[in-house]
Amino acid sequence: MKIYLIHRNSLIFISLIFFLLLSCDASTDDDLYQPSQKEEIIPSNLTFDISIVGADNSNPYGDGTGVVKFVAKATNAVRYEFHFGDGNTVTSTTGITDYKYSRKEVNTYTVSVYAYSVTNDYINTSEKIQILVQRLPFENLVFFDEFDTDGSPDDSKWGYDIGTGSNGWGNGEKQYYTKRLENVKVEGGLLKITARKEQYGNSAYTSARLLTEGKFDFTYGKVEVRAKLPFGEGTWPAIWMLGSNIRTEGWPACGEIDIMEHWGHNQGIVQSALHTPSSYGNTVNHGAQNLDDVSTEFHLYAVEWDDQEIVFSIDGKVHYTYKPANKNSETWPYNSDQFLILNVAMGGSWFTIDPNFESSTMEIDYVRVYQ
Repeated sequence: MKIYLIHRNSLIFISLIFFLLLSCDASTDDDLYQPSQKEEIIPSNLTFDISIVGADNSNPYGDGTGVVKFVAKATNAVRYEFHFGDGNTVTSTTGITDYKYSRKEVNTYTVSVYAYSVTNDYINTSEKIQILVQRLPFENLVFFDEFDTDGSPDDSKWGYDIGTGSNGWGNGEKQYYTKRLENVKVEGGLLKITARKEQYGNSAYTSARLLTEGKFDFTYGKVEVRAKLPFGEGTWPAIWMLGSNIRTEGWPACGEIDIMEHWGHNQGIVQSALHTPSSYGNTVNHGAQNLDDVSTEFHLYAVEWDDQEIVFSIDGKVHYTYKPANKNSETWPYNSDQFLILNVAMGGSWFTIDPNFESSTMEIDYVRVYQ
């Protein structure tokens, strides 16, 4: 009985050893069929087609929209990564994508495409392209005044600055601004802002300063003002804009855009300018045109303002473009709302008034703002 038990236990033990050996052998055999490294699948036959929308013999850089169509195809590729050369990328499983460039004028970009396989291996190719981007014209009329109703200006559109301001509105001006009909009125289809030599409120001159603050402001667009300017040494008419945040940010942090300003002692020159924290007061950001008939003929004073540049023109002729290379709060406080101002000042801290001056008027045919 004792010998039988030992024999039975030995059989169990031997069977267990045999099973373990078979298991080890099976595992070893399986390992023989496992690759030491993953298998690489590398795409091939990569093609890259680029179509610039609107490009032809007359417009080799496209139609100005900046839209480009890309088509990539490769054997064994499951996804494509497009690098557009301006810092932006897009991934596509079809190899087909459209992209719209935004930087204005004609610019050159190196465009690349990477074709990836299921094992994340890839091939790539690159091409250089030149793209023209033109901003779509501002055509939607969002604010206007044709000045067709005689009397005081439309108070739903225009308010007034009254008085002399701080130190003559900060420029040493000599006028007292009013809203009297003697200084501002609509008559015969024209807005008339008249500067007069008269004693009023401890000032020797009166005039008017209209503004749309609190009634209309906007970010980006085109302003057109058709006007005939006053005459006389000492007159200082202006068509301009200020940032709507001037009450909280102050000047020049709010930004100022002078569409037109003219000094009577420099009769034949009309200037446009910008005032920013990086250049204000006697700013370096300005341009001008010579116009001998500014006080006898109407001219169209305009500015076009978008997120990249501000362009000033008279009768469609551009005389200054502001487009700083580095846009920040110092150079470009022009990414928020501005309101309109129309005024005629008299005198300043750096020029005098003709003692024989009596009165003169800026006449405005219309004001229009497009976006």
